[in-house]
Amino acid sequence: MSTKRIIVIGGSAAGPKAASRARRLDENAEITIIQKASDLSMASCGYPYYVGGFFDDRNQLLCSPAGVVRDSKFFWNAKKIFTHVNTEVTSIHPKAKTVDFVNIVSGEKGSMEYDKLIIATGATPRKPPIPGIELEGVTTLQSLPDADYLRKVRDEGKIKKAVVIGGGLIGIETVEALNLAGIEITLVELLPQLLTFIDKHLARLVEKYVQTKANVILQNGVASFLGENGKLVAVKLNDGTEIPCDLAVVAIGVIPNSKLAKEAGLTIGATGGVVVDGYMQTSDTDIYAVGDCIEIPNLITHKPVHAPYGDLANLQGRVAGENVILGNVSKFQGTIQTGICKVFDYGVGSTGLSEQNAIKMGYTNIETVVNASLDKPGFMHGNLLITKLVVEKSNGLILGAQVLGPGDVSKQVAIWAMAIKGKLTVDDMANADLPYAPPFSLAIDHSIATAHIMQNKLKGFFKGISAEELKNKLNAKESMLLLDVRNPDEYEQMRIGVGEKLIPLGQLRKRLEELPEDKNTEIITWCKISLRGYEAALILQSNGYTNVKVLEGGIMVWPWTREK
Repeated sequence: MSTKRIIVIGGSAAGPKAASRARRLDENAEITIIQKASDLSMASCGYPYYVGGFFDDRNQLLCSPAGVVRDSKFFWNAKKIFTHVNTEVTSIHPKAKTVDFVNIVSGEKGSMEYDKLIIATGATPRKPPIPGIELEGVTTLQSLPDADYLRKVRDEGKIKKAVVIGGGLIGIETVEALNLAGIEITLVELLPQLLTFIDKHLARLVEKYVQTKANVILQNGVASFLGENGKLVAVKLNDGTEIPCDLAVVAIGVIPNSKLAKEAGLTIGATGGVVVDGYMQTSDTDIYAVGDCIEIPNLITHKPVHAPYGDLANLQGRVAGENVILGNVSKFQGTIQTGICKVFDYGVGSTGLSEQNAIKMGYTNIETVVNASLDKPGFMHGNLLITKLVVEKSNGLILGAQVLGPGDVSKQVAIWAMAIKGKLTVDDMANADLPYAPPFSLAIDHSIATAHIMQNKLKGFFKGISAEELKNKLNAKESMLLLDVRNPDEYEQMRIGVGEKLIPLGQLRKRLEELPEDKNTEIITWCKISLRGYEAALILQSNGYTNVKVLEGGIMVWPWTREK
């Protein structure tokens, strides 16, 4: 039997995973990785944390779980995989089944034959043609050299002011990393909100928190980078504002690095990524593609998306590595676009569709709820979680969840991700059998409580109102009774301060005469997290009030200035 020749273009995440999977399934295959960068198998999602000083050993970004640096020597000795670093593939010839390459250090050129080819060329940072973007001090945080540069900035401590452009995942992580270095940060975002994978009113909570660490400017873009003697001295915004700084990090997203595949005649999709099927096979049956250079189906909407996540890249690499050896026996189904971001002491995560995205994708029959509660009991030092759940109103099918706060966000997002992947409904989740002990969870887990709130809403036991909807009503000066049902000491410590009336829940039944005689009056109830607000609404409804709404999540989800 002839030896199978497999070439992998790209040595970051998906490529090495594919090569390693192929080797485990065929000891005799001839496997080669061609990598443009000088390093291999880099943990690129760890770059912001290296810059931020969470760890100091750069090699940790390149190590195997056993602590061995994954360099060319490692790949040969441990895996019998050939690697060519500092080497760029310049063209693919599908008919001849060859690739041309050049060593970018020596200039030496060559060609290599393959039986199966795996393209893992990743993504390229968006760098718009803004005047001055070539100045010293303007960078991205996408490559290991970028991380090295920013880590040097941190260690030297000379730079005092920086601007981060982009309020997405990398932008937010960069803000934290530079803040930990003692640098004064201004975060600039062109859109009206940070972190567009969550809904706007939740993003306001994130914005409010980030503003305690950095100056945040929304709905403004960069007009130019200003320099002196080739070095950055300021960032000029579209509205003319100039922000003095010595460093600017451009973090406005990435685009699929699909140029090589396109030139080879492979099909490119609407997102700019290489089109693949479930086997990770391209339009050429002997060429596979994986990682950030491809587009994949969203499992909820069934539309193609570009989802540049490190975990997905590894999963795709494993599938492709198996298929180039065994034939097309393994499938990668697609994504529900689950992600999480560390925002200083907060976690912010989402899975599936946000309300904004569901509406954009044509969903017209959805319901949402917001739940604010602890991740575990107060006596075990529980921390706040805020979850927004999105479901189909007709059948309770779970479409998406967003979670944020200082509590255990990762656990909650993981629960909802598996619920969506398993096509579970709210009723399924309402009696989910999850692990419970006070050090880890409430007796009714936060996720189950969220399902209970949604059940109550779908069954018509209460009507909810979001913080954003209430703010719009206040701005429009609508007539309504605002009812805070907490205790007086809570009210004195913290309140929204928008003209609300205080009637503690325990006194409500005795003080109904203080409420409007007109039972159709709109009444909005709340407490800290609106558990008591819900109970107050039930009391009012049982006494004939017909237009009662509960502020979902209570005071804890109010993102605007509070009176105290």
